[in-house]
Amino acid sequence: MELDPLLLSRIQFAFVVSFHAIFPVFTIGLAAYIAVLEGLYYRTDNPVYEKLSKFWIKIFAIVFGMGVVSGIVMAFQFGTNWSVFSYSAANFLGPILSYEVVTAFFLEATFLGVLLFGRDKVPRGVHLFAACMVAVGTFISSFWILSANSWMHTPAGVEFVDGMVQMTSWTQAIFNPSMPYRFGHMALASFITGGFVVAGVSAWYLLKGRNPQTSRKALKMCVIMLAVATPAQLIMGDLHGLNTFEHQPMKVAAMEGAWETKSRAPLILFAIPDAANETNHFEIAIPGLASLILTHSLDGEVPGLLEVAAEDRPPVGIVFWSFRIMVGLGLVFILISLASAWQLWRGRLYDSPRLLKGLTWMIPLPFVAVLAGWFVTEVGRQPWIIQDVMRLSDAITPSNDGWMVLVSLIGYITVYAVVFTAGVIYLRRVIIAGPDPIERAPDDQTARPKRPWSAVPLQVEQAARAAGS
Repeated sequence: MELDPLLLSRIQFAFVVSFHAIFPVFTIGLAAYIAVLEGLYYRTDNPVYEKLSKFWIKIFAIVFGMGVVSGIVMAFQFGTNWSVFSYSAANFLGPILSYEVVTAFFLEATFLGVLLFGRDKVPRGVHLFAACMVAVGTFISSFWILSANSWMHTPAGVEFVDGMVQMTSWTQAIFNPSMPYRFGHMALASFITGGFVVAGVSAWYLLKGRNPQTSRKALKMCVIMLAVATPAQLIMGDLHGLNTFEHQPMKVAAMEGAWETKSRAPLILFAIPDAANETNHFEIAIPGLASLILTHSLDGEVPGLLEVAAEDRPPVGIVFWSFRIMVGLGLVFILISLASAWQLWRGRLYDSPRLLKGLTWMIPLPFVAVLAGWFVTEVGRQPWIIQDVMRLSDAITPSNDGWMVLVSLIGYITVYAVVFTAGVIYLRRVIIAGPDPIERAPDDQTARPKRPWSAVPLQVEQAARAAGS
């Protein structure tokens, strides 16, 4: 049986990237939340902030480790499966990925150690600084990765000479046309993901009658943030869509399910795209709304997929439905965030079991939305690996054998299943255990002295008590 190495290589990279993407999008938002908690604890000396920070640092460390393990494999695949692309784009992608390691990964790894193990070993200001540096490191990392990815969608600052990328402007290449919108969109997605996870876990504790002080404080903080971030994501998403409409119109055509170029183009709410017959079945649409959204004019023209040859079109069904899943979930996020903020303002949030249950059900949905958005972005670029410059079929390693790619794909799936299962089991145990009670004193204040001589008064007191008895 003949196996297509191109298709299998695409499936393999899609699997690895999709698995990896759910971890950074959570840790970016969670790291920022931990930095805020540490700042509030430093300023107020409120033990609630300390207990929350300690608890979520444990979660962050586990998820960060899973993200590192799952992300390393992507770099391997550039060489094993996409060597022609790696060679062609090396003058840009090589330095960019190196900058990510030098400026971000080392920063995160160094200060994460201080964050995890230095609470009672360094001054509190240093511990706060470490939390801030970890948070900054996650954003720097996402900046470089998204710059590289955005350049593949909207290449700029380069020229192609004999199939090789030659730099003409590093500034234009790094800050390519889609990069600011993509970075803003992902940053807000990270805040929303982290916010809903923390809010959902806190709501679950309240429903169980556990950790009321820490859970109420965490839920309040997240609800306020989400009430701002979720509507802001709608605005950022619109700006990102307009930028995509300008630079990648066929991706937008696939998102909209638009086959023919039209003025007063309808916004299709539901349809079953049929790529073979170049039409939609069971279409439900609002006349003129797509033109109004994309061109800010009812008479605006929206290009259709028939503008290009069939081999130059992205897979319509995946992009069409992934876009609707992402937008639909985004609207749900806005509704539940505003409802929670309204109940918080009325003083009824903590006594609303239905809303608390709804928040717990929200925990996995931001990850689904992120993956759906990722599918829209990456599948919508097909068949190009560098938009309008290099096709996927020209980027694959020429010597790749389909069976070899299949075996490695099965290996990745097996290993990742083990890593993910082990990680989820351990995360579940940590979450079920919950934060330390406020009344519990740190272990090192009750049993382990910080300095040898600090144990002397305790020993004297214990001896006096023994003598008195």
